[in-house]
Amino acid sequence: MAVLSKGANAMLTHYPPNEPERMPPLSLAVRAGDLLFVSGAGPFDENWQIAKGDFPAQMRAVLADLDRTLARAGTDRSRIVKVNVLLTREEDIPVMNRLYAEWFGAPPFPARTTAVVKALPVPDFLLEIECVAAVG
Repeated sequence: MAVLSKGANAMLTHYPPNEPERMPPLSLAVRAGDLLFVSGAGPFDENWQIAKGDFPAQMRAVLADLDRTLARAGTDRSRIVKVNVLLTREEDIPVMNRLYAEWFGAPPFPARTTAVVKALPVPDFLLEIECVAAVG
């Protein structure tokens, strides 16, 4: 269920998690005008399991989660305009690029920033992805 709020004279639509007790205090996405800001998606599958140490499995779980969040807000991956990818291991960049390109399909691709970080909020996370998508 979406939650409407008003901030700085603009209507905002928040998409809270389905199981808020399992999540940190955040919205999965927030729509402001024709843009949807999607919070960083971690590699949980639908049963809250993480494929520990398996980067391709974690990447696929993150992309599936993004698909679900985008659909819930009425858009899809073809409308993504900006992506931020956080990785904990530099050696995963080639696999990330391959899976990312497969997920998006043919160019043009969205703008993207990729960073290798020391750690993510859950120690077993190998990546997290956030994005901005057009809606409407």
